[in-house]
This record gives sequence, structure tokens and C-alpha cells, in this order.
Amino acid sequence: MAIQVEDMNLEKEKLQVVMKKLLDTIEQLDDEISSKVDESIEFKKMVWKDKYSMDKVEQQQFMSSSLQEATLLIAKDKYFRKLLRMRNNPYFASIIFDTSSNHHEIYMGITYLKDDDIDNMIYDWRSPICSLFYDNELGECSYLAPEGQIFGSLKRKRQYKIENGNLVGVFDNSINISDDLLQEVLATKSDEKMKNIVNTIQKEQNEVIRDIDNQTLIVQGIAGSGKTSVALHRIAFLLYKIKNLTSSNILIFSPNQIFTEYIANVLPELGEDNTLQTTFHDYLSNHLKEYRKVESFMEFIEKYYTKRNHDFNLIKYKQSEEIILDIKNYIENIIHQFTFHQGIVESHIFSYTKEELFQLFKRYERFPLVERINQMAIKLSETNYNGTRKKVSTYRKLIMESCNFSKDYKQIYVDFYKSHFSKMSLPMVEEKNLLKSRTVFYEDALLMVYMKGLLEGFPYENQIKEVVVDEAQDYNKLQYIILKEIFKRANFTILGDVNQSINPYYHYDSLASLESVFEEKCKYIELNKTYRSSSEIIDYTNKILGLNHVSAIRKETNIPVIIDKIKNFIKDDWVRSVKELEKKYQSIAIITLDDATAKEVYDELNNDLNLTLIELKQERFAKDLVVLPAYIAKGLEFDCVIVYVSTQEFVLSKNLFYTACTRAQHQLMIKQKI
Repeated sequence: MAIQVEDMNLEKEKLQVVMKKLLDTIEQLDDEISSKVDESIEFKKMVWKDKYSMDKVEQQQFMSSSLQEATLLIAKDKYFRKLLRMRNNPYFASIIFDTSSNHHEIYMGITYLKDDDIDNMIYDWRSPICSLFYDNELGECSYLAPEGQIFGSLKRKRQYKIENGNLVGVFDNSINISDDLLQEVLATKSDEKMKNIVNTIQKEQNEVIRDIDNQTLIVQGIAGSGKTSVALHRIAFLLYKIKNLTSSNILIFSPNQIFTEYIANVLPELGEDNTLQTTFHDYLSNHLKEYRKVESFMEFIEKYYTKRNHDFNLIKYKQSEEIILDIKNYIENIIHQFTFHQGIVESHIFSYTKEELFQLFKRYERFPLVERINQMAIKLSETNYNGTRKKVSTYRKLIMESCNFSKDYKQIYVDFYKSHFSKMSLPMVEEKNLLKSRTVFYEDALLMVYMKGLLEGFPYENQIKEVVVDEAQDYNKLQYIILKEIFKRANFTILGDVNQSINPYYHYDSLASLESVFEEKCKYIELNKTYRSSSEIIDYTNKILGLNHVSAIRKETNIPVIIDKIKNFIKDDWVRSVKELEKKYQSIAIITLDDATAKEVYDELNNDLNLTLIELKQERFAKDLVVLPAYIAKGLEFDCVIVYVSTQEFVLSKNLFYTACTRAQHQLMIKQKI
């Protein structure tokens, strides 16, 4: 609701005061930082000249002083850079909150701005009092402050549209789904990069963002519910809230490099550095050195949809939860059967019988098998060489030669399928491929890494304190077991949508089943409102999977979903249709259900349209007019989507088809080849 003229004038005056203070603070910080850098350089030059006249205590004092000074300078520079990001748009909202003793008028931005040494002129959106803006309607309410629960009355909620330091629009509202500003944001055309949603965060999203009571959050969110945005804003909140947490302590597992590039601007827009990012494929490649190349998840999926897999049931078993227990029992049996067939002798000086070796082996039973052997070698070296470890490798070799275990993970994995622990056997050609090939399939790589971890221990990453997993439905339960082993002390935020699962061999009924993996302080949350697509698109996509999602967020566009059944690919019709859409939309995607069809469409249309083919290996992409398979489009959104699908694909690949259709914001067209 627009405000009165008098209020508008007061808000314009307020903005001018804030802008002056902001620009003055930026200038002051710029001078301070430059001055400190110059002083530090001169001081170091002076100390360097006198270093030989300084004793150890003086040197330590100097080092300590320099470290403190550098830490303060880095913090000041980071704050300076946040203020620079705010100089054209210092705040986006305000609230009036009255308690029995105080009247609070709070303006919210991406960071704080001091009015004086006590009060804030602008509050960081992550501060406790600002949660009132996201969580409450007008009236009696409370928020949790460091000193306890603060009760009062929320008198006003106001939003601002500020461009280049000028007040363009002001709205009084209660952040309902029909709010003017939210509708304006939703109506905006899609950009090449994801943007922050700090001014339109909804109550159910804020619950996820600000949760610090649980070690693991599992978020099931429907298509367009803002899962990825919520995850990134949660990261920004945790960086604000948790002392000594830095971006280098946070790791995001994303589906592919294209998606990583797409989200790269969000945290910097919020004034924070981007975190570490990886894919599960990167982890497999780093920890499975037995092969030169590990097939990626997308290649694994692509293989299915291009009909290049021959044994569906075997791959389904390899992806199942059943095989996890089978492999665990198999490895436990290897450990149980472990023995020494002879003793060891070194240079006729030291010797150990096989019984003595086995007793030493039992002493280290708290370790995995391979690490036990390593601990034995360390103990023998320290015992026989005056406490040194210079002979560890020699003893390790002697122990391995004396026992019935060979650290050949390829053979161990193949032998599993020959054992009574496995429910299925390997074809000879696949066994040969596993032993001789330099490339390993994705499904085998997962199991081999797990097997390797059980035998020698999982690598422990103690630097990582927060792990975020996006597109969680595409990870099977074994992957979460592995992640939990690697990041033993990390908190997890896991976000996905079971309806967008594209793995034909593994499917969750609900992500809530992951609670059995993480157990302690684990919370399952659902996000059931979609902010991406028009109601017409939501109605259509609901029918694909028999869902009942309600849009009710965007105002009706009155643009129906167009279903065009075609017998042949007529180039002129495609070109004409796309050129008409280009007049209305900034980003258009032609989405197919496999990469071969995407390549065919690109080859047909590229000479007549400025088209970009998106492939797995790409790291950057232009979003104006693209063609890509649905499994790469996951997580992305476009103003308009044309889904090119055959009748057979329409019937057999419903989840993938659903994923493709839900990428559309404003208009969806289906070209169904019959």
C-alpha cells in the first residue's frame, strides 16, 4: 500500500540524512585504511632495519602486535567494502516496534551503519530485532535477543525501492504473498545470475535461514520455493551469527559447475565472500586414485536416458540401501578373517612371530584395518629404532607380505560380487573393465570409496564447520553416510525436492528418511509455496506428477501453457516462434530430455538464431537463448521455456519432464513429437 505524501517527504529527508552519513563513513574509512596500510609498511621497514638489535621477547611482541593490527585492518576493510555495496541502496525496509519502555524505528540493510557510538542508523538484516520484519504481522509479538525474549507491539512494516540514492517507491505492508513489492520482484525478468532475496524473504524461509538450534536441517521444498536462495542467505546469516566462522569453513555441494557459476553473485551481494564449492564427483575423483577418470553423476544419468545401460537391475542394486549393509558385512568378514601366515625378520636382529604380530594387530582394533597395519609399523619402528619412525615404510611392507590381506581395492571390490554377501554377480565383461580400465562408472566409484573408507578410514576434514548440499534428492543414502564420516563435526543444511529426482535407480518418498543418517539435533522442514512460476504453469506441472501444489503467489498472467503436438521438426516454424518470444522475454530456454536431442536442435537452429548450446563441461553460459538437456537445467530458471519431448519420453520420464517444465517463470510451451 502506497504511503501518504507527508510520509513520503519524511522518508525522502530520512534517506538524505542516511546517504550523507553513509558517504561520510565510507570516506572516513577509506582514509583510515590507506593511512594504516602506509603506517604498517613504514613500521615494518623500521623494524627490519633494527631486527638484529631486538631480543626474542621484543621480536615476539612485534609479531603479536603486527598480527592484531592486521586482523583489525582486515575487519575494517571488509566493513568498508560492505558499505560500498550499500552506497546506492542503503536500506530496503523498516519497522516500528514499541516495548513498554522504548520506541524503536529500525531501518534494515545488508550491514549496519552507526549513527553515533551507541545507536545504529541502519541495522544488519540478520540482527535479532530484524527477524520481526520477516516473521510477524502487525500487532503483539516478540523476538529473541541475546538478553532473552523481548515482547512488544509491531506498529509498522515498510519497504523501499531505492535506485542510485533516490527514493523510487515506498510501501506499507505485512509481507503477505500479495504485497506490491514482492509481486514487482516476481514479475522481473530472469537474469543470468541468481540475485539475493533479502527484501522478500518469507516467514517459512526465514525459519530455515535463522535456525541455529539444530545440527542438521533437512529441507524439502517444491520447485520454485527458493531452496537455493534460502541456503545462501542461511550461509550469510551463519557468518554473521557464529563467532570465528569464515567463508573458508563452509562447503557447498552443488550439482555442476554451471550451477555454481549461476549462484556466484548472491553472497557477494550480501557483503560476504563466496564459500568453498565442490561436487560429489570432485570428491570421488580426489579419493579414488586407482582410476584416471571417474564418471560424473550427470554422465551416469545421461547414459540411462540415451539407452546406453544394459543391466538396470544390477545398477539399481548398486544404488540401493541394501548393498550398504552387504558391503559392510563383507568388509567385517575380511577383518575377521585377517591373519598372519608367517612372522617377520629384519636383518637377523629383530624378529616377530606371527602370533606376536597378531597380538599387536589386536591391540589397535579401534582403527580400521589398513590403519591398524600402519600403527603396527609405527610401533615397531619406534621400539627398535630409539623412538624414531625412520623404518615405518620398511615394517609396513614386511607386515603386508606376512598377512593374508592385499590392499588392491579393485580386486577387493570385484571379489565382493563373487562372495555370498552380494545379492547379484558381475558379468565377466564388467569385471574385466573394473580391473583393467582407467575409467570407473559412477555407481561403482561410490561403492569403492565407501569400501575404501571402511578399510582405511575416511579422510577427516576438520576445517569445514558447515556443509550445504543442494539438489539433495540426487544423492543416495550412502553418499550422506560418507559425507557424515568425512565432516564429522560439521553442521549440515540439506535441500532438495523428491519430485525433481532424475536418478532412475534411486528415489526418496520423503527426504525425512535422511533423519536416520544424522539422528541427533536433526530437523525436517517443508517449503510448500512456489515463487517462480505463474499459476497457469503450476497447474500444468501439478498434473504431470499428480501433485496439489498451490501457486497463489504470482498474480495471474493469463498466459496459458501451450501444447503443440508435431509430427516433424519444421525449422521455419521453430525460428518464427522463438523470434516472437524474444520480443517479450530476456531469457528463453529450449529444454530437451537428453543431450543428443539438444545437440540436434542446436544444429538445426543455430544458423538462424543466436543460440547457445549448454553442455556438461561448460563453466559459463549466456542465458539469453539456450538449448540444454533437463538434467543440466536443474536449479536454473528462465522467463520462457520450450520443452521438446517425444510422446515416449513424456510417458517414461515424468520426473525429468516435470523438472524441465518447472524451470519456466512466465511462459511454458510444450512441443511434443508424436
